[in-house]
Amino acid sequence: MELVKLFADLRDYIFEVAPTCNEILYHTHALTSVFSLSDKLSDAFCMIPIYTSHLNLGFNQGTCLPDPKNLLQGTGKLIRHIPVRGPDDYRKPEIESLILSAINHSQDGMKKDPSVVGATISKIK
Repeated sequence: MELVKLFADLRDYIFEVAPTCNEILYHTHALTSVFSLSDKLSDAFCMIPIYTSHLNLGFNQGTCLPDPKNLLQGTGKLIRHIPVRGPDDYRKPEIESLILSAINHSQDGMKKDPSVVGATISKIK
């Protein structure tokens, strides 16, 4: 599957699981769509960094999530990811469960209710 189409399908899948979340676009070392419960990056639960030849489904607080099937990869202090090569890597119940766990974890850490819901916000300058 072409990388841009794969990105679009994964993005659609996240909105299927979390239809009221916000998408925050930013660019550092990769163009990244971050999915958040508010308009703040600090309230994000997952992300899709898209590189020139691959993409990942990242979890901002991945080390805090239950992962009984050991799907999450990485060695960072908090962030974990799942390499994505095709829809079979994410369109399955255990990934939905990880996303929902990430949402619950993010909600627990929020300081106030979101003022923005269901928006796409660009932080690209």
